[in-house]
Amino acid sequence: MGTTTTTTSLDAGGEDRVMAAAQQIVKSLNTAKEVREDMLLIFSSFDNRLSNITNLIKKDSDSTGVRFDAAEKVILRWDSSSSNPDTSRHSLPCEDSPHEAAEYLSAVDEILKLVVDVSIRSDNEIMDRAEAAVQLAMSRLEDEFRLIMIRNTVPLDAEGLYGSIRRVSLSFAANEGEIDEEFESFGEVDSVRGCFHDRGASLGDDFCVDLINADAVVELKEIADRMIRSGYEKECVQTYSNVRRDALDEYLVILGVEKLSIEEVQKIEWKALDEKMKKWIQAIKITVRVLLSGEKRLCDQIFNGFDSIKEICFSETAKGCVMQLLNFGEAVAIGKRSSEKLFRILDMYDVLADALLDLEMMITDEFLCSEAKGVLSGLGEAAKGTFVEFENAVKSEASKKPMQNGEIHPLTRYVMNYVKLLVDYSKTLNLLLESDEDEEDDGLQSEDSELETTTPFAKRLLLLISSLESNLEEKSKLYEDGALHCIFLMNNILYIVQKVKDSELGKLLGDNWVRKRRGQVRQYATSYLRACWMKTLYFLKDEGIGGSSNNASKVTLKERFKNFNACFEEIYRIQTGWKVPDPQLREELRISISEKVIPAYRSFMGRFGSQLESGRNSGKYIKYTPEDLENYLLDLFEGSPLILHHMRRKIS
Repeated sequence: MGTTTTTTSLDAGGEDRVMAAAQQIVKSLNTAKEVREDMLLIFSSFDNRLSNITNLIKKDSDSTGVRFDAAEKVILRWDSSSSNPDTSRHSLPCEDSPHEAAEYLSAVDEILKLVVDVSIRSDNEIMDRAEAAVQLAMSRLEDEFRLIMIRNTVPLDAEGLYGSIRRVSLSFAANEGEIDEEFESFGEVDSVRGCFHDRGASLGDDFCVDLINADAVVELKEIADRMIRSGYEKECVQTYSNVRRDALDEYLVILGVEKLSIEEVQKIEWKALDEKMKKWIQAIKITVRVLLSGEKRLCDQIFNGFDSIKEICFSETAKGCVMQLLNFGEAVAIGKRSSEKLFRILDMYDVLADALLDLEMMITDEFLCSEAKGVLSGLGEAAKGTFVEFENAVKSEASKKPMQNGEIHPLTRYVMNYVKLLVDYSKTLNLLLESDEDEEDDGLQSEDSELETTTPFAKRLLLLISSLESNLEEKSKLYEDGALHCIFLMNNILYIVQKVKDSELGKLLGDNWVRKRRGQVRQYATSYLRACWMKTLYFLKDEGIGGSSNNASKVTLKERFKNFNACFEEIYRIQTGWKVPDPQLREELRISISEKVIPAYRSFMGRFGSQLESGRNSGKYIKYTPEDLENYLLDLFEGSPLILHHMRRKIS
């Protein structure tokens, strides 16, 4: 009895193994359902242990059908719900209910799993239903994919981004003039207001923002995986790119970047264009470092595992935004050149050069990278050309109206403030001007020898300032008064020296250059004293008076004092109106005059004053004491004309 039971058990186990082996053999042959069933029936005729094969075939078939029907029902249910006019199209499963979303995606997975089964593929009716269900599901998932992205797109916080930027500005000091709108209008430089040139700003290396809410990214990846597995990668890529491209366009609008043609950009007036250039500079930084970086990260997350697809998605998303920015850069590069644009063009060049490094790491589209390089090259050429225009303008500026009080010429203020700002771009200008260096070497033959080993930019600066000095020398010839000629040159050369000495220009041009110009200032001071005061001092000489200090001709003495007074009063009237802005130079000039005039006047009065003081109307000739003259000299070079003719010395 025990033996029979054991034998029966072994037979049952053997039957199961034979049945499984038969099924595995048939399945591995990858045959159609009908063929598989026929083969298994044939096996059963050879081995009675396969007599139950028909029931198993039916059971397996029924199980597959049940699974398919259940999955199809879920998909059709949601389609029916969404097609109901009383139900909002936005009531999709994936976002409104996590449980229903999971159910829907599981149904899609089930159908995708079944359609690869050979047994299903041989059933035309089920395959037709499966394809219809997949098509319907993909349409719904595509809508859901789009809607989740739109609903979960994070608005751009432009103010927050700008607030996180580290600002670096250069400025003209107050009372130093400003760069004019038009280079030619030097005479209109406002010497009261300061002018600030904002070089823009930079974002920290670790700065990043989420462009889509993090929770939604997981859902988007789930949908993208199903669409790609179903062969709907084209629709997935197109939907993703369209939504994100629109989002980037909106971000650019928030950043103040308009869609403008090249022709429209070139028609914009400078003040408005300057604002657009500043916004472009900020937009390039934010777009590349924040937006495109975020888009790249988003593509990597949603399309992880599908490298070629994520590259296509990112490229298609970024292309429109990048091209819009590059088109503006190109328009500026080929636009009319004028000196006030140089700083903005250099800023644009620098920011695009930095951005290009990041772009090349993110974008595999060779066309986009090539376009960016082309625009960068164009901006570089525009910067060089604008710098040359500025050099030529300095050389050729030929205003014929002299500064009435000998003060600093607006051209000098303009040029020196301009080049002082340019120093901040030394690295960029050295790179751009390097190719032109050999052409300029001949112009430096007569200049300081140490500059032969300096940078291309330093050499061009030297030539530029030399052109300014030559122009100022020509303008000084407009003065008929030799003394004012010297005052004008002193003021302007000292201003140049101070701008160089008090900035990075000093490092570029060197101490020897500064010493040489200071020597020129001293030479012009000596020339001023000779041109202005030699005649005045002549009236205090003994020659031609006749006799000794006791019996000198009173007529001659009266004439000498009278002429000295007239000469001094004329100088006082004119030169109180002259302007020497630098307080130290002003004081040094007064001291030099005092050292020449006061001792001579005191000596002359000491020798001959007593002969006139005892006579009638002596105050008519001896108007001033030496102390009076010293005090009056303090009024010179203040820029406010004064008169002395009403003053008379009181005789005690």
